[in-house]
Amino acid sequence: MKFVRFRKNNQIAYGLAEGETVRVIDGDPFSKYTMTSESIPLKSVRLLAPCEPSKIVAVGVNYQDHAAEFKKDLPKEPLLFLKPSTAVLDPQEPIRLPSRSRRVDYEAELAVVIRKRTAKIAPDKTPEFILGYTCINDVTARDLQKEDGQWTRAKGFDTFAPLGPWIVTDLSPDNLKIESYLNGERRQSASTAQLIFKVPVLVSFISQVMTLLPGDVIATGTPAGVGPMKSGDTIEVVIEGIGRLTNPVQTPN
Repeated sequence: MKFVRFRKNNQIAYGLAEGETVRVIDGDPFSKYTMTSESIPLKSVRLLAPCEPSKIVAVGVNYQDHAAEFKKDLPKEPLLFLKPSTAVLDPQEPIRLPSRSRRVDYEAELAVVIRKRTAKIAPDKTPEFILGYTCINDVTARDLQKEDGQWTRAKGFDTFAPLGPWIVTDLSPDNLKIESYLNGERRQSASTAQLIFKVPVLVSFISQVMTLLPGDVIATGTPAGVGPMKSGDTIEVVIEGIGRLTNPVQTPN
């Protein structure tokens, strides 16, 4: 299934995308919901970020080639940081480049969407706590990351977490092709099979540290090939079995 969150006529709702149609649901995928009789054309709605996380728990240095790219040692445990909920950005909406940064990078990542309250679970129990998967762009002010020595400011600007276009259930995260395209040119290409810490390990590890809530997102790390964006660019994150997340880039007025 593909759960979408969308706006139509100033109303926000969830639905199931089926081909070029959205079947509207009453409720949301994180609780009990019922199918309504309403179906509307997908092209007639504005897709929103498919969930509203209380937090985004992101994982650094989780592909070996990305570690080599930045001359980082491989971590012995998952390296965690947080992106605020206010960084979430809808598909097709512009990433805004902050004036205080001279280099803002794209980072294509697989996102895990949590289905229900999750705390202190074992890796083999994680599937029942995962609703599905979507695309995320872990946008990063690279110069500020280096300047600060920690990642909160560099990763936390408004619009720095494009998310979508939908949540795909019944999908194995073990071997999905993941790519990014800058102005139509491929810049990243890898497989989630190359993750150092796999999805069950990540969900379990994070749940030992903090309680995950319905709709929370885990960004699983980016492969090699990250690079800068400038105003006027278009960046796309493409993941096999999920789809394409597209966002323009602009300098705020």
